[in-house]
Formats: sequence, structure tokens, C-alpha cells
Amino acid sequence: MRFPRYATLAGAGLLAVSLFPAPPAAAADTQTVTVATDRLVYPATQGSRVPVDVILSTSDGRPLARPVTVRWSTGAGTATAGVDYTAASGTLTFPAGSPSGAGRSLAVTLRRDAAAETAETVPLTVTAAGAGVAAQPTVVVDAHGLPYLDRRLPVRRRVADLLGRMTLAEKIGQMTQAERAAVADDPTAVARWQLGSVLSGGGSTPASNTPAAWVEMVNGLQAQALSTRLQIPLIYGIDAVHGHGNVYGATVFPHNVGLGATRDPALVERVGHATAAEVRATGIPWNFAPCLCVSRDERWGRSYESFGEDPALVVSMETVIDGLQGRLGDADRVLATAKHYAGDGDTDYDEATAAANEGKPWWEQKYPIDQGVTVTDREHFARVDLAPYGPAVRRHKVGSVMPSFSSVDWTEDGLGNPTKMHANRELITDELKGRLGFDGFLISDWEGIHQIPDPAEPTNGGLTAYKVRAGVNAGTDMFMEPYSAEQFEQLLLAEVTAGRVSTARIDDAVRRILTKKFELGLFEHPYASAANVDQVGSAAHRAIGREAVAKSQVLLKNSGQALPLRPDASIYVAGRNADDLGNQSGGWTIAWQGVSGDAIPGTSILDGIREVAPQARVTYSADASAPTGDAQVGVVVVGETPYAEGYGDVGGPECGWCTVPQQEEKSLSLQPGDRAVVDKVCAEVPTCVVLVVSGRPQVLTDQLGEIDALVASWLPGSEGAGVADVLFGRRPFTGRLPVSWPRTEAQVPINVGDADYQPLFPFGWGLRTHPGRDRLAALAADRPQLRAALAGGWNADGSLRDAPATLRTLDRQLRAGQRDAALVEAILGVARDAAQAAVVRGDAPADWARLIADADHAQLSGDPLRAFTLLARVA
Repeated sequence: MRFPRYATLAGAGLLAVSLFPAPPAAAADTQTVTVATDRLVYPATQGSRVPVDVILSTSDGRPLARPVTVRWSTGAGTATAGVDYTAASGTLTFPAGSPSGAGRSLAVTLRRDAAAETAETVPLTVTAAGAGVAAQPTVVVDAHGLPYLDRRLPVRRRVADLLGRMTLAEKIGQMTQAERAAVADDPTAVARWQLGSVLSGGGSTPASNTPAAWVEMVNGLQAQALSTRLQIPLIYGIDAVHGHGNVYGATVFPHNVGLGATRDPALVERVGHATAAEVRATGIPWNFAPCLCVSRDERWGRSYESFGEDPALVVSMETVIDGLQGRLGDADRVLATAKHYAGDGDTDYDEATAAANEGKPWWEQKYPIDQGVTVTDREHFARVDLAPYGPAVRRHKVGSVMPSFSSVDWTEDGLGNPTKMHANRELITDELKGRLGFDGFLISDWEGIHQIPDPAEPTNGGLTAYKVRAGVNAGTDMFMEPYSAEQFEQLLLAEVTAGRVSTARIDDAVRRILTKKFELGLFEHPYASAANVDQVGSAAHRAIGREAVAKSQVLLKNSGQALPLRPDASIYVAGRNADDLGNQSGGWTIAWQGVSGDAIPGTSILDGIREVAPQARVTYSADASAPTGDAQVGVVVVGETPYAEGYGDVGGPECGWCTVPQQEEKSLSLQPGDRAVVDKVCAEVPTCVVLVVSGRPQVLTDQLGEIDALVASWLPGSEGAGVADVLFGRRPFTGRLPVSWPRTEAQVPINVGDADYQPLFPFGWGLRTHPGRDRLAALAADRPQLRAALAGGWNADGSLRDAPATLRTLDRQLRAGQRDAALVEAILGVARDAAQAAVVRGDAPADWARLIADADHAQLSGDPLRAFTLLARVA
């Protein structure tokens, strides 16, 4: 069987023939010549004939100046000559004048025997007179006839058979994950270290960042894994946290905070499926997502990776796991990862660290909240921080979990003794694997165990035997050791040999890892096909993205029905985020911290306005320096520049190596330049609409009076036309706040359920432009009982005229139809509209914010009657 030819790493590969060849003699004195095979590893079945292409390349791209003779022979590997293969040798000649890129072929003949056996190797020795040889290839006779290779057997039996054949070194290799960059220059390290996994961190891509290049890269590394004795396939992992953001041309979906605003679990599941299809199309079967953190402090630089501040909202959005995983063996699904277990969104803000950062260069500053300490009691931790993980494990069957960088410090036993989550056996082994019954595997975060304090070496920030032992014994199964994989393996081997880590713990870890590899179908289909690369950034996926963007927009204020806009209006568009795809996509896009500017293909918000309203007269000025003229409407798009973990912390270090716009100090308030643009446009244009493109709320209370319509646009990603869809009424505004919008920075942290709760806009707030009466009328055909509620009591625009009477009628219908999800949503929508209308009119009770937020929490928690009662009190 002839295997597909994958792009060869480490300098071996096809080189393009020069378009402008010159006579050979012209290059004779300076030309160097390299000979390489088209691949480094040739896996093949017994009894097959294995073709090997030998490729010649010249340093100047010109034809060969002098003839080159290549000699080859089969060598001594683990296969036996005369039994497993036919020993052979030969000569290949490239005459002078041969073009660069010319090839010749040789073949190795494998024999067939009846024995079941593991893989065996036939190394080839290649020499060349007049040329250098890039690398020595190996033919691998595939393992065959063994129970773990039999797809008809149950996974449990296959795992048991394979585990019983593994050496300790092979098991430890399965527990080890290295970074792509650590093995790219020498891919044979995958085989030498017997790695179980390789990953790409944020911004770690093949040289040509195309879907096809990703497939070639992953397959090249996979070939190395399959050159080992047991041929256990590699599982490649990546952070595709809002679409396949590392890959140029992928669909970039709204970050989780925007998806939380949609309140649409079915849509979020479709987003997960589209993401999985694009990730798998590039050859990758494992995604380090979703983040199930409950974000309790917007000063945290990862708060946009959370679906919201209420654990009930996070749980409702876990349908994304179903979208990602589906049936694991399907070609368009991936293994999902619930992260970061647990409490990463609930760490305490360190005011002292933030104060100490002032005046220091960015590289000396520390994170004031990211990777910090969750100071809490066990009841609060279970109710808030652990709450998303039970459903993720039991209901959605998530396949892997990633521990958090953060620590937990229980208040019950006194403060000052935090435990790093990567070393927390109580929460990993006892809680997650024990009480919650998690049967997948845990992957550490990036060098996660390096942060475990070693009592003997407290200043050592690297690996030590203690840290390895603590991490493994706590219950983590695979270790993300990007550039220290070999050291990790050596330390763990010594710890097991010394008896400080049990073989039972090693077997448990490897059994979990192998189970998922079998369930993913990697043993049957280790190599990825390039046939589906057109799924990356496909029109169908971009349509899902556009819908998600539209449904994520939250209308915070809409005085005088400023929105939706007329499609033929004269519009003045301003603000630095109106036409910046990098800013509207945020972190984890192309690079770890994201990139300002046109980093990805897609549609900016300005592009979307022009597309959706081609009859509008649009003037654009990023800094509002151009005259506003006779514009009827100003659309000002302001907000944040991209950031990710650590460097997104308010009061933390600025990203000194990022693009210049990203190096601004992070804040919960608009930057001075943004404020100036808002002031100028709102002062000069009759109707002023402000869109805030950000990963978290921005405090703009003092400017609210000059703004007619205010929209929280979050980080929409590549499909900015979704924003325009709601601006012009193609879709209604339906989004609701997934986090509380603070009145002042001093209020932060502020969350639903707080005793003193007075935000500018509460959790769950979101004005709608689709009248409640119309939503009820759409259901009335199948629900005759609604007709009484639709008779009278309504204004011409579809809003309530007689709220008390209509709500009393709807209360009766809700009590009778609590299991009718569509009816519940429509009735609560009418009640929420009425409550928000009362707030806008100024006749709501003083505690309206608490009531609206608590109502949204009650709805998310499955108590629609309480939600309705609370909203009715406001209305």
C-alpha cells in the first residue's frame, strides 16, 4: 500500500524547479547540491513494495552543474532481512543539466509472514558523490495481528491489550506533550521521546499558515509517531477558543462573552460544530476549549473567555461541548477540553501588585489577578466555581479537562496556605475523577506544574522532581511541557523507579489517554485528509458567525428609537474599532495576544454597514477629524485593542512586543482618544449611536447623556456584518448582558446576587427591537390560550399599554405551560420588556436592577415563575 506523500520536515522535501535556468557551467563553482527523500518515514504494510523518491535540489535553483551519483542500501533496523524485507542496494544517477527538483525512485520490498507483531524498521543508508544528504529515511513495517489493532474489539479490551505491551518509557511518553516549535526542526524527536501529543500555542503555525500546510505539518509529525514500535498515534491539540483563530482564513466567532449574550444554546452548539469542522479539516483532533470559567471580576484579562458571571448561564452554554465533540469518531468532530478547572475566574485582585507595577517597565510587572488565588469557602466554591463542571462531565461527556494556573485558599482552615490547582489532589482526583465521575483525561496548562512551589527549591521556576511528582500524584494525566518534554520524561521515570509515583497512577493516566485516542478513531485513521480544507472559513460557517454576532449585540440604551437605522440615512462612522478586524476579533486570533489591524480576512463593522445599507451615504473618519457635514446619524465604534491572559489584566503589564495599539494601559474605562471621538460626534450629529467593541464592559456613565443609542458589541470576530444586521433592523436586537455593566470602576467586582447591587445596567439587561406582542402572536396559532393576552392592552408599536392587566393574564398562561420552552421564553420576554420600559420611563422601584438581574438568574436556573414575578414587580 502506498501512503500519501506528506510534506517532509527538517529540510527534506520537494523544491521548486527554477523558472529561469542557466547553463550548468555558470554555476559550477558556487553551486551546492542537496539530496533528500520525499519523506523521512515510510509506513507500509507487510508484503508491499515501498517506493521512495529521491529529490535533488540546487542552492541557486539552476540546473545541476556536475553529475551526482546516489548510492543507497537497506540497513540494520529492528526488521529482519530475508524474513521481513528483502535486502537491497542500488545506484541512482542525476546527470549534469538535471533541473533542481528532479527525482529518481527506488523501492524496498517487504515480505509477508504469519506472525502477529509490533512495528519494525528498515533504515535506508543514502550517500551521494557530489552532494550532501539531508536526512536518512526509514521504512516501517506496520504492526499487525495484535488485539489492540482490531477495530472489532471493544475499546476497553484494546486499551488493556496495548497497555500491557507498553514499557514504562512508552507510557511516560504518552503522558508528555511538546510544542510544535520544539520538534519542527527535528521531527524525529517525536519518535525518540515517544511523545503522546504535540500542540500549537497561540501564534505557533507552520511557515505557510494555510489549511493545507497545517494538514501536511500534522501528518509529518504523525509519521514520526507511527515509526515507533507500537505505532500509537499522536493527538495534536490547539486553542481554538472562538473558531480556529490560529489559522489564517478561518471563521472567527464571537468570544464567549458575546455568545453568552445570545442566550441561545442551540446556536452555541452550531458554533461549536463549525469550529470542530474547521479544526479537524486542518488535521487536528483536539481543541483546548471551551473555557467554563465563571468571570467574577472584569479586571481579569481573560474575562471575555467566560460566557458570563452567573454559573447558571455558563452551564446553559455548555451545548458548545456537544457541538465540538458530537460522536468522537466522526471526521468533523474534536475532543473538547473543559477549562480551567477550577476557580480561575474568581481569583482575588491584588491591589498591592497593581500598585507596585506602576512606573516599572512592562517586563518587570506582574499579573495582579490572572493565575492568582481564589480565596473562598467550600460552599461558595461549589456553588460558583465548580458548578459548570458537573454538567460538563455528566451531561455533555467532555473528554478532557485542563487544570487552572490559579490556586485555592480555603477560608475554613485559615488564610495564607493556598494550593496550586495543578497540585490539588482533593479537587482533581477526589472531586473531579471521584465524585463527579470524570473518565476522560486531564491535560496540564502550559508548563502548569512549573508553578507548583518546591519547598527545597522555592526560587526554581523550572521543573524539579518534586513538581513532577506533585502534579502526577494530584491526578493530571498528560503534561504540556512545550520546551522541556525530555526533561519531564526523565524526571518522571526517576520518580516511578524510586517508588514515589506508583505504576498504578501511571497506568491510570495512560489508560485514559489511550481510550480517547481509540474513541477518536486515530488508530484507524491516524493521517488527516486534505480533502476538507475548504471547510475552513466556508460560507456556511461564516453565516453561522454572522448570526452569532447579530444575536450577541446588546442594546443598552435606545432613546427616541434611534435604532434601527434607516437604510438610506446619511451616516458618519467614526472610531478606531469601526474598520479594524484585529481589534474586533480580540485575543487568541492569529497570535496569542491577538493583533490590531487587518490580521485576518473578514468583514469589519464599517464593511458591514456598507454591505447591509448600500443606499446609505457613509462618511468614515477613524479619529472624527473629517467634517461631519449634514450627517443625520453618527455611528461611533470604540473600545479595546486585543489582549489575552496576563497582559489583559487591568493594572497589569502591557504587551511590549505586540502591535503599538495593543501597548496601551488596560482599563475598565474608554481610552482618552475614544472618549474624544464620542464627544465630538455626539455633539455635532443629531442622532448618536455608540458601539463598544470590547471583551468587558467599559465605564462611560458620564457620557451616557450625550449618547442616543448604546450597544455592547463585545468581540464579534470576522463577521462584522452581523453588527450591521441589527443596526439596520435586518435582525432584531435580542442580546442580554452576560455580565453586570458597572456604573463606576470602584464598583468592580460587581455580580448578580450581590447584597449591594446598583450597576449602570444589570445582568440580563437588553432592550429589544422586536415587539413582545409580535413574539406572542407568532405562537398563538398553536396556542389558543394566548389569544386573551393579545386582545387589547397593547400600543400600536407592539409595546404594552396596560401592563398590569396583560401580565396577570400571562401569569396564568405561564403557570399552565411551564414546560413549553417557547411559551416561557415569549412570556418572560414580554415581562422583561415591560420591566425595562418602566426603568426607561423612570417609574420603576428603587431596587429594579437587583430584581431584573435576579429574574434572569431565576430563568437560567429553571424557575420561570420566580423570574416572571420579579419582572412583574419592576413593570
